[in-house]
Amino acid sequence: MLKPLVLGLAAIAVASAATYTGTITDDMCLKDHSTMKMGNDAKCVTECVKTMNGKYVLYDGKTAYVLSDQKAPAKFAGQKVTVSGTVSGKTLKVDSITAAK
Repeated sequence: MLKPLVLGLAAIAVASAATYTGTITDDMCLKDHSTMKMGNDAKCVTECVKTMNGKYVLYDGKTAYVLSDQKAPAKFAGQKVTVSGTVSGKTLKVDSITAAK
């Protein structure tokens, strides 16, 4: 009797992982980096995270998801990416990040 329950829970866990496409930005500026006057968007994102305690987020144009991995997004700052992972509230648990096609 437990076997179907365990299999059912495993299927739910697998089904909850998804892909999300958006821009790697910071939680302070989101899409408008012009007010910071730091140069291009990538530089602003990097500086906000490094010097102003900002967090890397994936912004899809409507929602900003704080990324659980705060190291991998650094090389994609200001770029459009696809993140594979699981959303819990406003946090996206990152499995992988790749440049969007």
